[in-house]
Amino acid sequence: MTPEFARPHRLDTIGAGESRVAIEADEGERKALARRFGLIAIDKLAADYAVRRDAAGIVARGHLSGAVVQACSVTGDPVPAKIEEEFAIRFLPEGSADGDEVELSEDDCDIVFYTGGAIDLGEAAAETLALALDPFPRSPGAEAALREAGVLSEDEAGPFAALAALKKKL
Repeated sequence: MTPEFARPHRLDTIGAGESRVAIEADEGERKALARRFGLIAIDKLAADYAVRRDAAGIVARGHLSGAVVQACSVTGDPVPAKIEEEFAIRFLPEGSADGDEVELSEDDCDIVFYTGGAIDLGEAAAETLALALDPFPRSPGAEAALREAGVLSEDEAGPFAALAALKKKL
């Protein structure tokens, strides 16, 4: 599969010192990514990386900025969202022993495997965007639509709802 937002960064250009890389998706790439992730639109996708080598592989830390339009999970109405996400990614060669089973602490990086002589910073940014999306976006009209359909709110259906109903009967 060819990524929609490919930004290969050659390994032989990465040293022990930190190098800065900025990438941004163009209109065609954003449209293709929107289709892939089931979004109405991606209006912006940009990432700033600080890339360096360490003993275990390549480390990329940075910031992702995005503007997306998702469909409301209830009504289907457009729900615009801004995404500002800090990230830390460790790129390891495919088949690396470190990738078999890794316990990550809160400060550790996400792990992405690569093959060949380059890492793909564009695909890493696209995956970071996808992970930052709200899985159940709601439009302002979602609550009314749910009420109209007879769906109870958490307060009405929660564990204390039965107790509240009993209290009203007393």
